[in-house]
Amino acid sequence: MKKIAALTMARNESYFLAKWLEYYGAQLGEDNLYVFLDGEDQPLPPNTQAHVQRCPKIEAKRTAFDKVRMAFLSEQAALLFQQGYEVVIGCDTDEFLVIDPNCHTSLAAYLSQVALPGSLSGLGVDVGQHLTQETAIDWTQPFLQQRSYALLSTRYTKPVILGKPLRWGSGFHRVKGNNFHIDPNLYVFHFGGFDKAYLESKYTDKERMQAGWEAHIGRRLKTSQLVTQKTPVAADKVMNRVRTMQTYLRKPFAWNKPSMMGFKCVITLPERFKHIL
Repeated sequence: MKKIAALTMARNESYFLAKWLEYYGAQLGEDNLYVFLDGEDQPLPPNTQAHVQRCPKIEAKRTAFDKVRMAFLSEQAALLFQQGYEVVIGCDTDEFLVIDPNCHTSLAAYLSQVALPGSLSGLGVDVGQHLTQETAIDWTQPFLQQRSYALLSTRYTKPVILGKPLRWGSGFHRVKGNNFHIDPNLYVFHFGGFDKAYLESKYTDKERMQAGWEAHIGRRLKTSQLVTQKTPVAADKVMNRVRTMQTYLRKPFAWNKPSMMGFKCVITLPERFKHIL
């Protein structure tokens, strides 16, 4: 089995950070998790064996903040490779790399045997709230037992897996100067837009608003609008097609990022994923 680490950075995200630690701790072991808290004022997560470090707060607007954050996390990933790790997963606290249950293996076992061409992506699954069918999230219960719809999204088909030191671009959306490869059995589940009330509460966070997060929050709210308005299709009927589309459709000025040319595909999530998160 390869030695695999996962890392993230968080600020004022206690709910998602707890879920991130729970999920990746079960997949990789808590002692292989590395959490960097953005600010000396951040509370330490309780009852964890993960490596948690408070860092000086990054004082910058959202776009500049993310460039600094990703440079820092890329450097931390490189250090982990120096320490003997063979694979490093990097993602936000609301993102979860998932192996298809049909593979009948663990995430760690799969990443230990799969070929790693530098970096590897999972298909992006942006989970939303159906506003007429689903109620506000209960954070104490499994997410996917409360949510049934998602948007297959290029934004979250991210190269979150590194097999060697590389530099992530903003938001983990690409690896600089490196091609991307979408694995046929891996998915990146994103929950940042899966609860309308939670998202709208962020508008009252003066720190976020001053840093320029308002438009970003608005984009996330659109996920729930889409899953409410569009007729969903069964995921297994379209996921391979969408994966192929994202592999071969690329914008000339962003060849190392996938594209769907504006196509919006809303799916019903397969039952086999319901017990995972």
